[in-house]
Amino acid sequence: MKTLTANTPWMDKLAISTSMLCAVHCLTLPLLLGFAPALGTTIFGQESFHTLLLWLVIPLSLVALTLGCRAHKNVAVMVLGAFGIVVLFLAAFFGHDYLGEVGERIATLIGASAIAAGHLRNYTLCRRVKCDH
Repeated sequence: MKTLTANTPWMDKLAISTSMLCAVHCLTLPLLLGFAPALGTTIFGQESFHTLLLWLVIPLSLVALTLGCRAHKNVAVMVLGAFGIVVLFLAAFFGHDYLGEVGERIATLIGASAIAAGHLRNYTLCRRVKCDH
């Protein structure tokens, strides 16, 4: 278990980064398409990019948050992360149909922020107790 928990800080940082990348992508893509319509033909303009980010965020978050929750016994870490994952998943696969474009963006921001908050709390708890990971 020690080798797995040794990877938690960098996993938290990577998961925060991918969550925020997802949020930035969701917010800025419509603006960028107005200035550079050709961007829509790249991977960044396709819905598959959002799905790819989701497939990176979910496993990374599950591993890092589970390890953090086990190490720190702080359930808030897992609750924030789980809430964020569920919201991101629902926004990615059902948001556009049920919430519209703006609703999907808002849900994505809420989910990404919750995941990032869970990882930030996990990282902070680790640094506070000066554990070996």
